[in-house]
Amino acid sequence: MMPGVLITISGTPGSGKSTVARLLKERLGLPYIYAGDLFRREAERRGLSLAAFNALAESDHAIDRQLDAQMIEHAHRGNAILEGRLAGFFARKERIPALKVWLTASDAVRAQRVAEREGSDWRQLLEDNRARHTSDAKRYREIYGFDLEDTSIYDLVLETDAQTPQALAERILARVRELFPEEAAR
Repeated sequence: MMPGVLITISGTPGSGKSTVARLLKERLGLPYIYAGDLFRREAERRGLSLAAFNALAESDHAIDRQLDAQMIEHAHRGNAILEGRLAGFFARKERIPALKVWLTASDAVRAQRVAEREGSDWRQLLEDNRARHTSDAKRYREIYGFDLEDTSIYDLVLETDAQTPQALAERILARVRELFPEEAAR
């Protein structure tokens, strides 16, 4: 494990966040915390579908605040890879040293990736992704005043359509070595 390294992986659904985060976990031996898992577990605990829980979260901001508090706690501990749409925002807001990465891809590529993963129709997922993004963007703006489209807070913004997950992980690792040279040398 590399002490002192915090990497946040944020981005659009289907952009490759989980795949890249898992590759970094393997390479660096850091714990991997995924905000989507926290969200899904809470939806399941409440007996709600993801879509229904998302709709509930739009009107009950305590849901996001509670789940986000868990991610902030992990960020303060450091020594981790945090994956979540707001992970980079919270690291910046809390002034926690981190490499903040944003991944994106075209709508069609993102929908096709999610469809392959979930065995669904990519055209329906294209609409689902857009609705999810709109819902998330609305909540984040209302709760935190954060514009999900503002990528200026990230250290790396990577478009993933034409790059392999391995190539993306290598680009991120190169940046880790720049930002955390003493840990990378261990």
